[in-house]
Amino acid sequence: MIDLGISKLMMIGAVALIVIGPEKLPRVARTVGTLIGKAQRYVTDVKAEVNRSMALDELKQMKDSVESAVKDVSQSVQTSADDFEKTWAEATNVTSEPASDYRLSLPEVVPEYRHPKKNWRLKQGATPNWFKARTGVRTKALSGAARVARFRPTKFN
Repeated sequence: MIDLGISKLMMIGAVALIVIGPEKLPRVARTVGTLIGKAQRYVTDVKAEVNRSMALDELKQMKDSVESAVKDVSQSVQTSADDFEKTWAEATNVTSEPASDYRLSLPEVVPEYRHPKKNWRLKQGATPNWFKARTGVRTKALSGAARVARFRPTKFN
């Protein structure tokens, strides 16, 4: 990188003042500043793109390693399951029989459908019961006698 110190910058400024002139120097300085800013933004964009591509490559490598690990685990599970089936078949002396021999025994009498009767005392709606219980909404109607019995003050002896 170019080593620019304060003395070198002052020398460049003095030469620019002589060559360009005092009238055009502020406009040229603004233009140079904007060009330097654009160059810095371009460099940061390129750096960010390189970092993203490096991260993407690392993620691809991680994905490949995870997929290979999953394949290894699935193969080991499959082999252990096959070994278990073999040992189970040897232990129970059961050969592979067709599945049609194993039939479910269904009950002879199929239960008859009964329509649930509506309970007019229980208020049903779209609001779930857990929400009603949390907010204190009554879901059961009390008769007058039941309400009196519930809220009757205790007797003092």
